[in-house]
Amino acid sequence: MLDQLESNYDCANAGADLHSLKQELEQFQGQAASSDTTQKEQRNRLENQIRFIENKCSITREHNPQ
Repeated sequence: MLDQLESNYDCANAGADLHSLKQELEQFQGQAASSDTTQKEQRNRLENQIRFIENKCSITREHNPQ
């Protein structure tokens, strides 16, 4: 997970950052459903970071059926 994403985020890093964030998110999704609030918050933060980078850098989101 990235520490902070700012409006001046460098889209040159988007490929590597998205890859890393999506791997972390997959790990959360692969775990049994947990009611742990901290894990839910961390998963939400990962999802938000992915969306931020995709929107900021005009990256089309891949369709991933859930």
